[in-house]
Parts: sequence; structure tokens; C-alpha cells
Amino acid sequence: MVTAFVDPFEALFSLQRALEARLASDWLQHQTTSQGPFPPINVFQQGDDLLAILELPGVDKSSLQIEAKESTIRIAGKKAVSYPDGVSVHRRERVAGEFDRTLSLPVQLEPDGITAEYRDGILALFLPRSERDKPRTITVS
Repeated sequence: MVTAFVDPFEALFSLQRALEARLASDWLQHQTTSQGPFPPINVFQQGDDLLAILELPGVDKSSLQIEAKESTIRIAGKKAVSYPDGVSVHRRERVAGEFDRTLSLPVQLEPDGITAEYRDGILALFLPRSERDKPRTITVS
């Protein structure tokens, strides 16, 4: 009689490999530009609040629209790239056109307290956390 050892986790590892292969496929490339989503965004937590930093080189701040609702923030705008009359473009890598990104955040926001600063192509969004969303200490009696 031959006894075979069956690894109970092999099915899970096989599923994990299949998912990783699927997620690494080309379907993701159709959702973003070759450089990644525009504008690139980093979000940091400072105490209870969040800070979002966006790279927006060449974007006029008057074209920016920022909206906040509950735990999402939407940033839209337009980046214009102009060329002198009578030139032929041999290579175009600079991203131009309209953009619209909605970002889901891990906390509820206080929209009335949000502030934005734009300088040298960098947009900083200060995103205060809603008082209703902050943890509370409960005293046991």
C-alpha cells in the first residue's frame, strides 16, 4: 500500500498563484496611463487627521476642483500643454488634458475644515477627521 501525503494548503497556494497571475496581467494597464494614474497622490496620517500630497506640475490652480464627501475626496482639473505655431512634435511624453480622480479614505472627513495649498506644482490637502469618526474613551461604571 502506498500512502500519499496531501498538503492541505496546496489548494490555497494554487489559488493565490492564479490570482497573482491574473492581477499582474495587462488588464490593469488599460485603467491608467503608462506612467500610472495622474495625478500621483500620497496620503499620510498626522495624529487623527490626513494629509494628501498631489504632484500637479503645469496645472493652473484656477482649473482645480476639489470636492469632499464623507470618506472620499475628488480632485479634477486640466493640464494644458501648448506648442508654438508651426512646429512639428517629434515626441510627446508630457501628459496633458483633463483629469478626475476620486480617492477613498480610511476615515470620515470634516469637509468644512479641509484646506488646500498649491505651490510650485504641489497641492497639499489638509483633511481633518470628523469628530463623529474619532475614537472615544468609554468609562466603565
